[in-house]
Amino acid sequence: MRQVHKSSFLSAFSKKAALLGLIAVSSAGAWALPSDRNQQISLLADRATYNEKTGVTTYSGNVVIEQGTMRLQADSIVAQLNANREISTITANGRPAKFQQQVDVKKGLARGQAQKIVYDAQTGIITLSGSAYLVQDGASIRGSTLRYSMNKGDIEATGSSGASGKGRVQIIIPPSANKTFPGARD
Repeated sequence: MRQVHKSSFLSAFSKKAALLGLIAVSSAGAWALPSDRNQQISLLADRATYNEKTGVTTYSGNVVIEQGTMRLQADSIVAQLNANREISTITANGRPAKFQQQVDVKKGLARGQAQKIVYDAQTGIITLSGSAYLVQDGASIRGSTLRYSMNKGDIEATGSSGASGKGRVQIIIPPSANKTFPGARD
């Protein structure tokens, strides 16, 4: 009898862990290649825990989530559910936490990293904080904090306070890309 209970618990936990992994990846897939959504999800971690009362799932120890061109790697990933048992926030912490994904077939991989990456499902905002960095096709943006709105396509970058120029926002635009910016000359 005890074995049946343990087996059903593991089955339920596995389903919930897989579901949360799927939601984590699919939320990031909103700006991904359409083919990524049809790929299998691979989630690796040294440890996974789920708390039914709090709705918190934690993956820890060299966590890697992959689906198609999307890859998220962190020391830990925590998914928080709301009262309706839907993803509320996903937080990836690392030294640094890293992600990559191809968002357009005509462009290379978009890569990013930060000490902390937080996705807010309600607002659709991804916040990278702590030495945040995004790069794609030679263009890059670096700052203390980067906030990207998946709904609006807006990005906001802030530097850290301090007297040195090290805390400022840095944007690099390669020569081939500057023709697409308003006011750029041929």
